[in-house]
Amino acid sequence: MAIDVSPGPIRPIRQISAYFPRLSPASCVSEPRVANPAGFPSALGPACGASDVESCDSDDSTSLGTLEFSLLYDRSTSSLHCTVFRAKGLKPMDFNGLADPYVKLHLLPGACKANKLKTRTVRNCLNPVWNETLTYCGITEDDMHRRTLRISVCDEDRLTHNELIGEVRVALRRVKPDQAKHYNVCLEHPPPLSSPTTMSAALRGISCYLREGESEQQGVLEERGRLLLAEGWRPGLRVGIVRCAHLAAMDVNGFSDPYVKIYLKPDVHKKSKHKTAIMKKTLNPEYNEEFFYEISLAELSEKTLEITVWDYDLGKSNDFIGGVSLGCQSQGEPLRHWLDCLKSRGGRVERWHTLTNKLPGSTFHD
Repeated sequence: MAIDVSPGPIRPIRQISAYFPRLSPASCVSEPRVANPAGFPSALGPACGASDVESCDSDDSTSLGTLEFSLLYDRSTSSLHCTVFRAKGLKPMDFNGLADPYVKLHLLPGACKANKLKTRTVRNCLNPVWNETLTYCGITEDDMHRRTLRISVCDEDRLTHNELIGEVRVALRRVKPDQAKHYNVCLEHPPPLSSPTTMSAALRGISCYLREGESEQQGVLEERGRLLLAEGWRPGLRVGIVRCAHLAAMDVNGFSDPYVKIYLKPDVHKKSKHKTAIMKKTLNPEYNEEFFYEISLAELSEKTLEITVWDYDLGKSNDFIGGVSLGCQSQGEPLRHWLDCLKSRGGRVERWHTLTNKLPGSTFHD
């Protein structure tokens, strides 16, 4: 007599995430919009489905949730403001079926600590409200045309590493100057990275090493951050070091201890050196210090203002971060700023400048 021991059809194993409730982004309900006479988005912004909100559709993987935020580029101050309003229906990341979400921003390409901004963390919540404005300083119109803003929603974990819930990427060229643009979009998984073999990874590393060596031989300039400089004529040259942004990290902790030095060259008597205070453990220092050179316009036309940023190291030589030169022999924005300064006659001209790893005809010693 035969015995039937067949277990029957094999059922698929349910995943852990299937046991937690999820709020689908498609279930967002329209809410009335509050009028704002100032022309800025309201505190919480409009809900899904508002006519002036840029949104995107996704597939069934949109269980990651939605994010509501706005972007405003202020051309007069060269600043980019990102107001993070709220998220809805986030994917549960903790054992209690909730998450501890926060939002962080990066500018691409070149994501690093220097251009990382983040909101506070909202504990045990899948529908967090932040209402925080994060600001990037020193963002030029060229940056707006070539860079992308990555907005990531992460779950903070005090015991292990933080986890990514989802992200949104916005090409900044889509943001018009001085016009706030509102977004209410679905979070997405990060773009998949290729998984090369060990050999291809080694070849890629060798290629990067060769390109780096070739760049050093050719003297290719590398961007090391931004400097907001204010100049004016009184008579005499006034030089204001306002602040720096997105400086290169020179210490092992991912930060720097930056200070700024200025020279008016040629400096025969070695008396033109001025130096700011040292700002500890920051890549976006604010100085607001002003220096004065008693000099005539005729003499100034033959001078070059050399500004360098250094990382202070106790007990050893300081590291050069970057610099910029302004004078009649300069080019581009430094030259325009220098000429505007000579014409100001009592005014004050502020401009952002890109710091590079080398200055023409200069050798750096601290």
